[in-house]
Amino acid sequence: MSRTTGHETMTRPVGAAVTRNLIRRESRGDLPLLACLAALVLALTALCAWAPAFAGGQEDRALRQRVDAAQSQAPLISLSTTPEVFNTQPPAVDMATLLGAGRALTQQLGGGAARHVAFTGGGSYDYDQASLLSPRPPGAANTSTQLTVGYLPSARAHLRYVSGHAPADRTPPATAPQVGLSQATARALGVRAGSRLTLEFAKAAGVQNAPPQAQLLVSGVYRTTAATDGFWTGRENLDQPSRHPAERSAGSVLAVRGLVGLDAADLLAGAGVGGPRVTWQLRADLSGAALDRARALTGPLSHYSADLSATLCQGVDSITGDTACQVGGQTTGPLLLTDFLTPMLAAFTAQDQQARSLATFAVDALAAVALATTAVAVRLLLRRRRAHLRLQRARGASTARLVLLRCAVAWPVVLTAALLGWAIGWFLAPTGTSGSPRPVPAALATAVVALTVPLMTWLAVREPRRPGRLRRSRRRTVVGRRLVLELTVLLTAAAGVVALRSQGPDGILGAVPVLVALAVVLLLLRICPLVLRLVLRQARRGRGTVGFVGAARAAHDAPATGLALFVLVLTLGTAVFGGLVHRTIDEGLTTGAAWTTGADASATVAGTAASTGTAAPGAATTGIRTAVQRLRLLDLAGQADGAAIPQVAVVTVDPRQLAAVAPKSPLAEALLSGLGTRAGASTPLPSFLSPGLRAREHTGGFTTTVVTPGRPPVDLALEPVGTLTAAQLDDPLLGPVTAQLPAGTPLLITTADADRLLPQQPSGSTVLLLKGDTPADTGPAALRSAAAGALGPLARIRVRSETLDTLRADGLTQGLGTIYTVTSLLAALTGLLALALELTLTSDERSRTTSFLRTLGLGGKEAGALHFLQLLPLAVASAAGGTLLGLLEPLLMAGTLDLRQFTGGPAQPALRTDYSLTLALVAGVTALILTAAATETVLARRRRLGAVLRLT
Repeated sequence: MSRTTGHETMTRPVGAAVTRNLIRRESRGDLPLLACLAALVLALTALCAWAPAFAGGQEDRALRQRVDAAQSQAPLISLSTTPEVFNTQPPAVDMATLLGAGRALTQQLGGGAARHVAFTGGGSYDYDQASLLSPRPPGAANTSTQLTVGYLPSARAHLRYVSGHAPADRTPPATAPQVGLSQATARALGVRAGSRLTLEFAKAAGVQNAPPQAQLLVSGVYRTTAATDGFWTGRENLDQPSRHPAERSAGSVLAVRGLVGLDAADLLAGAGVGGPRVTWQLRADLSGAALDRARALTGPLSHYSADLSATLCQGVDSITGDTACQVGGQTTGPLLLTDFLTPMLAAFTAQDQQARSLATFAVDALAAVALATTAVAVRLLLRRRRAHLRLQRARGASTARLVLLRCAVAWPVVLTAALLGWAIGWFLAPTGTSGSPRPVPAALATAVVALTVPLMTWLAVREPRRPGRLRRSRRRTVVGRRLVLELTVLLTAAAGVVALRSQGPDGILGAVPVLVALAVVLLLLRICPLVLRLVLRQARRGRGTVGFVGAARAAHDAPATGLALFVLVLTLGTAVFGGLVHRTIDEGLTTGAAWTTGADASATVAGTAASTGTAAPGAATTGIRTAVQRLRLLDLAGQADGAAIPQVAVVTVDPRQLAAVAPKSPLAEALLSGLGTRAGASTPLPSFLSPGLRAREHTGGFTTTVVTPGRPPVDLALEPVGTLTAAQLDDPLLGPVTAQLPAGTPLLITTADADRLLPQQPSGSTVLLLKGDTPADTGPAALRSAAAGALGPLARIRVRSETLDTLRADGLTQGLGTIYTVTSLLAALTGLLALALELTLTSDERSRTTSFLRTLGLGGKEAGALHFLQLLPLAVASAAGGTLLGLLEPLLMAGTLDLRQFTGGPAQPALRTDYSLTLALVAGVTALILTAAATETVLARRRRLGAVLRLT
């Protein structure tokens, strides 16, 4: 008994040592495959930590660009009120104190939103129109003159006084309030610096019996300077006077505007003039996490006005009975809030959702490729451990024990890689953005990879079923299961495509392209054996055996390559689809920039103004050709039935100018052929109509009567000569004009001869298109100088190259491109890894066939050809399937793939396939497979005879 115990005691350490050495040696053999699993988990978790923060930064950048561009032209948030000047005797207001007190109004913004807004410009104020009593402007047609004065400190940077000086903010004692006028206004009023203006303001109801009067001193005359930030948009009356018909007389009213100093309101209140409308402009500060800041700001803004009223407006005005508020110790009327930030954020959210939906396709495809690669790696791992697993199974190890042993080896590696990947992604992720790392997707990806190991181990080591008698019935069962699986995938993919087209992409429907790829692979797996059988029939008739054996082995291995084929097809399809999105957006940006500017540059001013430049429009004396388009909104009447058609956009153009600016334009060609004849005063003007206008008046022309103050009415007859097509309506030449019109506005284009019949009007707009003849003439500086010289400093100038740079620098566009680039690159690397693993997994079968034939006298060249023929079907099928999937996805998602918001054009950009990228990807996959065949051939040649015999 003791001997037996001693013998067991001596052999157990030796046996345990042998087992540990065996396990250690086999574990070292598993290190490459475990490293593959670790690399997959590391890449996925790092992407989950980095991508959301990066995408949030791009969203912040895009929103900040939109908000900054809008705030450069007009405030998005403003507060306004009217001070009560008649609650004291004499009437008084301290405007400096009131404007300064407005900075404290942001304290009523709750939730810390006050930190995200700031007052700009110190506030401004404007009076209602006042009647100019003296001096009387020259011209018998002016029955009255209305002067609007206001305090606008932000305008000082855009003015240059040519005589006198700017109005003083502190008026010298015993002097009249000062006012500054533009050159055109001073000329229209017949005044100069030092002149005095007598104004009559509206009387305050219930307080005054007669309108108060006040005198203003013209302190200086200014000239406007060009602004690149759109400052003059909506403020043209600071420079140019306007006229409109008088309501109760036959003449016209001259409307002008002037600028006063800060204390002009104090002096006018002392003269009995009611308080002006005071406005504070708030600028949203969206630095840092712009999207989070905007969302945190819009909530308090929704009830900001109510909070101000509840805090500041507790009294009642003793004169009017209205609500009275207290701002800076002064009584004012109710505080009114104007909020344009919330609608802008809503529009941006819709655009951002579309960008996220497009990015979902790439992310889901990467996840599917990574999961398939994980399955291939685990299959190869189990294949290498198959002998050891069989041995353990034969020694009585249970299925659960084998599964746990595999998990004990793989799970620490997977968990360590997940933590390391998360740390790397966290370190690389940008900080201070609206996006943050997503731990849930990272944990889910890690769990999926980790659970793949026990699942596939269980499938490999489970107890096989005992062989039954009815083999034919089992074969039928297997075939039936395959048919059910294929039909399920096809029906699910079809249902997903229908749902995607009907309701648009979301987090779940973003996986539809993966289902489509799986359906394509199933079809290829059905088609490839049929094709290979046909090839096999032809090979049988040949003399050599290489073709026959290669086709036979390829047909035999076709079902086993389904996973590799799925990875390659999905990787190629995603890359082709990403290239399509990239090229479509890139070409769409070029089209959008051309449509926004119309030509190399465009300049727009309010009113149907005449060119102020010395060169005639269309001339190229400076190397820059120009074309003028004037837009008027007129009420037309049909000649056939007299039906009134109000608010028709009538555009006057010179076809020869348009042809000189854009010789290849279909619109210019059509207008040149239809509007080429000159029309006189009694001849109907030839016109082109939009389809909507033509539908409202099927036959006959149109008539209109244009009434201009101080001039006799002008009757025009318009004769249609053609209907504009959709391509002509979307022509870039019309872009700057149609961008000013609401959707659905009827459009009529007629010859520039109408400009000779119609006088200039303050309404409408004038667009100047500029085209440079040489690269030096197409520079932004040269184009801006020519545009400002033609239409004056108030023109809003857009240069195509600058517009294109702005569109390309958009955060959403760049973010989407980066996401597709990163995911496509990772998918390609993962797909190559899966292909390498799959080729390694199936190389034994190919080597065994080749080795057997070599023992029968097969030469080296024939062996290489055999390796090539065995892998050629996989290369052809993956290239064809990937290309088909990449081109099929846009067609299936035609209703949901809206890229117009990224391009800025008038219509959905046409989908453009990047054929060079497609060919490069197909060539790369084919070259990889051929390289694998060449590698296997070289390795087979280096084997000795003993190794060849062992393989056989």
